[in-house]
Amino acid sequence: MTKQQSVGTRPSWVDDELFPFESRFVELDGHVVHYVDEGSGPTLLMLHGNPTWSFLYRDVIGSLRDRFRCIALDYPGFGLSVAAPGYRYLPQEHASVVVSFLDRLGLSEVTLVAHDWGGPIGLYAAEQRPEMFERLVLANTWAWPMNGDLRAELGARLMGSLVGRELIRQFNLFVNALIPAGHRRNRPSQAEMNHYRAALDTRDRRHASAVLPGAIIGSRTFLTDVADRLTAIEQLPALIVWADSDIAFGDKERQRWEARLPNHTTVVLPGVGHFLQSDAPEELCEAIADWWATQGTTPS
Repeated sequence: MTKQQSVGTRPSWVDDELFPFESRFVELDGHVVHYVDEGSGPTLLMLHGNPTWSFLYRDVIGSLRDRFRCIALDYPGFGLSVAAPGYRYLPQEHASVVVSFLDRLGLSEVTLVAHDWGGPIGLYAAEQRPEMFERLVLANTWAWPMNGDLRAELGARLMGSLVGRELIRQFNLFVNALIPAGHRRNRPSQAEMNHYRAALDTRDRRHASAVLPGAIIGSRTFLTDVADRLTAIEQLPALIVWADSDIAFGDKERQRWEARLPNHTTVVLPGVGHFLQSDAPEELCEAIADWWATQGTTPS
C-alpha cells in the first residue's frame, strides 16, 4: 500500500477529469480490490495487463457506458488495489482473484474484454465459470506457453532476469519505457503517465509489475492449463481486435486465435500500438459496437 493510499479510499492523485468514474472497493480473499462499474446494458468485463490498471480503459468506458455495463478491475498490487500479505503477484493468483470477483458480484451473461496478461487471466476465469460468459473480445493477448516464437518472450527473458526485475523495482522501467513505446498514434500525456507512475510509486509497490515478465516463461503450467481448457469456451462468439504495430504481439498470435476460435470476427487496427485502448479508443469502441450488432442484439 502506498503512503498516499488507505484501504478502500481513492487517492488524491487520481484526477476526476481523467478518470471520471466512481471508484468501488471490495474485499476478496484478504485483498482490497478496486474496480469501476459504469453504465447499464450487456456486461463488459475489462481486464488489463502489465504495468497498467483500469485507468487504461478510461476512454473505452466513457464511450461505451451509454450502451453497456462496463466493469474494469485492478489486480492486487496494481492500480488502486491492495494485496493481502503473502501474495506473490503470480498470474494464477490474479486469475483466482478474478474468479472470486465474478462470484462476489454475481455476474452473468458476461463478455470478457481482455488485453495482454488479461487474456490468460480472464480466460482462466471464464473456463472456471463458463456459465457466466457469453462472448469474448481479445486484444493483443495470448493464452498458451511460449515456444520461442513470440517477440514478448525475448523481453520476458530480459526483464524477468534478476537485473530486469531490479530495474523495474528501482526505476519503474516498465511504466517509463513500455507505456510510451506501446503507443504509436496518441502519445500519453504527462498527466496520463503520472497516473501509471503514481499507481506503482514505491519499490515495494512495483514488485507486482516486476514479477509478470518472468511469469511469461515461469508460469508454463498455468498457461498450459489455460490452453488445454479453452475447449470449454472456444465456441463462444469472439471478436479479435488486433493492433498491428504492437512491440510484443504479431500476426502469428492473431492467426493462432483465428485458428482456435471458430466463431470469430477479426478487426485489424493499422498503425496502432500495444495499448490500443488509449492509442485508438474510437476504433476499438467502434469495432465492439459494430460486432455486437452482428450478434442479433443491439444494446440500448
